[in-house]
Amino acid sequence: MGKNTHKLAICKQHSTTRVKSAALLPPSMPESAARSVGGTEYSWCRSVPSGTGITVLGLLLSKSPDVSLLQTALRSLQNSHPILRSRLRLDASTNTFHFITPRDPHIQITPFDLQYTSRIIGSESNDRPSSPFLRILEYELNRNSWRDHSGSMSADTDVFHASLYTVSDQQWAVFLRLHTSACDRTAAVALLKELPERVGGRVKEGKGTEMELERKGKVRLAIEDLIPEGKANKPFWTRGLDVLGYSLNSFRFSNLNFVDAHSPRSSKVAKMQLDRDETERLIVGCKSRGIKLCGALAAAAMIASWASKQRPDFEKEKYAVVTLTDCRSILDPILNGNDLGFYHSAILNTHDVGGETLWELARRSYMAFENAKNCNKHFTDMSDLNYLMCKAIDSPGLTPSSSLRTALVSVFEDPVIQDSESDKMHQEVGLEDYEGCSSVHGVGPSIAIFDTIRNGMLNCTCVYPSPLHSREQVLKLLDHMKKILVDAGHIN
Repeated sequence: MGKNTHKLAICKQHSTTRVKSAALLPPSMPESAARSVGGTEYSWCRSVPSGTGITVLGLLLSKSPDVSLLQTALRSLQNSHPILRSRLRLDASTNTFHFITPRDPHIQITPFDLQYTSRIIGSESNDRPSSPFLRILEYELNRNSWRDHSGSMSADTDVFHASLYTVSDQQWAVFLRLHTSACDRTAAVALLKELPERVGGRVKEGKGTEMELERKGKVRLAIEDLIPEGKANKPFWTRGLDVLGYSLNSFRFSNLNFVDAHSPRSSKVAKMQLDRDETERLIVGCKSRGIKLCGALAAAAMIASWASKQRPDFEKEKYAVVTLTDCRSILDPILNGNDLGFYHSAILNTHDVGGETLWELARRSYMAFENAKNCNKHFTDMSDLNYLMCKAIDSPGLTPSSSLRTALVSVFEDPVIQDSESDKMHQEVGLEDYEGCSSVHGVGPSIAIFDTIRNGMLNCTCVYPSPLHSREQVLKLLDHMKKILVDAGHIN
């Protein structure tokens, strides 16, 4: 099957066949460009209205930001990255989505004064994080600009929003909220690095391929259009069998126990952190066994979940793990971290768990992911998983207790590692803390782990759907995960 024919087959199920930009634009938008969303982007367009796929980046500052300077920096970002000034448009007649990209930046910062922010932070509660910064993060994760009053996708919405909160007389918080179809974790990391640089005046316009694209007013192609020739090929019957296999296996998955599967849901945040020595021992343990940190995190989550059921060692449970991998370096043409958009792919593996040690299960988990990646399953199964994601949204009853849970845990192949150059810039702008994660209370895992290594210490921001899972339940699970990881670090 030729490359173009194959790409058409991937997107056909979502009716995302490319159309000419001029046919999408009303006469009032002559300076806008447009393209249809790809298959993966389409699945995010379907999932965000239900509550999964709202990406939030937060920066806690000890210096009062100059709003005018900040506004200029954000518009400069929109100038350099066309997708940030795009709007998502729904064509209701064909149920297709398009990125409509005006030529000029237009973002406006929404300010919240101390009185308003205090109401968001509220009083101490057992169901909320102790940190005011994390409480605002939760609030932003549940602000859904892409859902109308009926709960459906809004007709024409910006992919990029910004807010400024006055947390106290000495602290301010800048939050960027993005549609995940336009911003994966690699893109989010690039934004967290680039925004302080632009505020500090270290970035000058006019260079690089991003500016060349900006002058043309174009958003980069979808991931499906950049897969190297032959990497996503899969026979028709094999595709059908794989979709059926994924569907049937999902009924056998075990889950973290559901506390309340009927009440309306929101995304909540919990933290798991290791100190420098604990982190170093864990990383050394992973390297000595030829695996990555993601394998250890997934294994710890599975063991802790299995242990919470208090089952005998011989009684195993089957858990699903989703591992997200950044495909930029293996696309055609190759992209880099400054190429914004969604260019991650997911690999879903299942594991029978019962009585294993951390390193035993971590190696099995990671090698299953690595073998799948070597077989190009992150490309060949991309459309299958997107299709099943959309089917779960359409028919929640196909998931256990209509929970929309597709896996126990999602992890990233590689952690985000803070570099020393970023540390210097953070000090200049008064950056005290930062967070980046996405909502999961629609379709998704029970726990999504967003891991970073800052100053040599592992910091995991864990997002979960509430009240499907309770904060007490998740904190207990994370405490057990930490104990498992720390104890394993001593076995090297």
